Amino acid sequence: MHAFPLIAVVLAIGAAAGVLAIRLHQPLIVAFIGVGILVGPTGTGWVTGEGTIELLASLGIAILLFLVGLRLDPHLIRTTGSVALVTGLGQIVFTALLGYLIASALGMDLVPALYVAIALTFSSTIIVVKLLSDRGDLEHLHGRIAVGFLIVQDIVVILVMIALSAFGQRTGAGMALDVALVLGKGIALLAGIAVLMYYVLPVLLHQIARSQELLVLFGVAYAVSIAAASEQLGFNSEVGAFLAGISLAGTPYRDALGARLVSLRDFLLLFFFLNLGANLEFDDVGWQLGEAAALSAFVLLAHSLIVMAIMTMMRYPVRVAFLTGLAVSQISEFSLIVAALGLELGHIDNTTVSLITVVGLVTIGGSTYLIQYSHRIYDRLERVLRVFERGSTRADPTNSETEFDGVVYGLGRFGGHVAGLLGRAGHRVLAVDFDPHRVATTSAEGVTAVHGSAEDAYLLESRSLSRARFVISTIPLLETNAALLHGLRQHDYPGKIALTAHTRHDSEQLRAAGVDIVLEPFTDAARAAAEVLHELVRDDGEDGASDRGEQP
Repeated sequence: MHAFPLIAVVLAIGAAAGVLAIRLHQPLIVAFIGVGILVGPTGTGWVTGEGTIELLASLGIAILLFLVGLRLDPHLIRTTGSVALVTGLGQIVFTALLGYLIASALGMDLVPALYVAIALTFSSTIIVVKLLSDRGDLEHLHGRIAVGFLIVQDIVVILVMIALSAFGQRTGAGMALDVALVLGKGIALLAGIAVLMYYVLPVLLHQIARSQELLVLFGVAYAVSIAAASEQLGFNSEVGAFLAGISLAGTPYRDALGARLVSLRDFLLLFFFLNLGANLEFDDVGWQLGEAAALSAFVLLAHSLIVMAIMTMMRYPVRVAFLTGLAVSQISEFSLIVAALGLELGHIDNTTVSLITVVGLVTIGGSTYLIQYSHRIYDRLERVLRVFERGSTRADPTNSETEFDGVVYGLGRFGGHVAGLLGRAGHRVLAVDFDPHRVATTSAEGVTAVHGSAEDAYLLESRSLSRARFVISTIPLLETNAALLHGLRQHDYPGKIALTAHTRHDSEQLRAAGVDIVLEPFTDAARAAAEVLHELVRDDGEDGASDRGEQP
């Protein structure tokens, strides 16, 4: 089948599967992967491993990671760097060790067991970012940590692939030379992007941004070009696309670029999931169902539990730790690439590749449901999971002898002003934010800033909060505010509660929950602006009537 009719047929089947999935309240990703299996070699054979679909899939991945880098908060590394590094590396170590033990117990030889252990270790950046983005969770604390966690893992998986290639082809001095060459290429890539970032892009973008269409074209061309350069240097193209986004994150044009590329990203990602399903191989799968089920259950449970255990040991709220762990409870598309590399090098056979493929399909599909219903799952398991939080030994972030009139959660643009105004009005305010930079730079009169989260039950137990007369959340996230309200009521908080909403739906939900005050900064600002504009227009009308000698 020619390319254009093929794409037309695949899109039609994908649209029909998407409509059916929505009717059945199922995730679209699972439907699209299923369509990929249907049109791939396992099904009709219309889509093969190479061709137009694969090209469009690669473009979709590049645009996705370009937008992730583009939206990267400059404070992300500062706020989540330590937890991302510790959880990312800790999860790799523990999952690999346990995965190897399970693979060995299933009767696998040393090398296949090692490959299976490696494949089980990594989580999918593309799947997680897409699902969290669709849910609006990338701005939540667990979403930020998950992205940082995945960045660490992507770096490790690239190093693993380089090491496997070197191990399969050279030994001794040859391997050392390969490692040195890779380091040199990596430094060259980063240096080149830094030169573009500081000396070329600011001047170039100022000229290009005069045309919005040209700005979008430049964004796509730049992302794909850096991705291609990264691939030519021996790195993965996804790394280049991500770095391209980071290099533009500090420019004033990032929001315009991001807003205009979202639709293109969603369209092209359809081909990624189709291509993923089409490339799945099921050789000897009938003989491996038991092994695949055991390994899939291990991934779905172990990823979540290991991440949650590490984060709670680092004194993060159990809710944040649990949601972060659920987000990364699948194996990565890189796992399939590692398996294919092992097959090419002759380290493993098709049987092992098929096993990893089935585990990938099951865990990607399963984790899609876990992420979609993560908050409901936590609500059901909250009492059991609280055992982890009681094990925390961190000190109270506030002086237990200090009394505060009120607590303000969130020190963003709105929250920072609210806390500052309350402090200057004579109230003693405890301000809580998870961004250490905001905490360190808050110096308003009467305001004591501490690091913490609105979902942190430990802070709710402090005497400082129990004595406060009011609690204000300036965080406009319904799930976060619902968790805070639930925690306050669990601790029988007697004071007034004010929560923030940006949409009518959220404000109605909060009012229905019995919140004392719902803050709507956008609605209030619009109302105040309308009143000022009304007075201005009326005054101009009266002045005009007076000039014409008419009665106002």
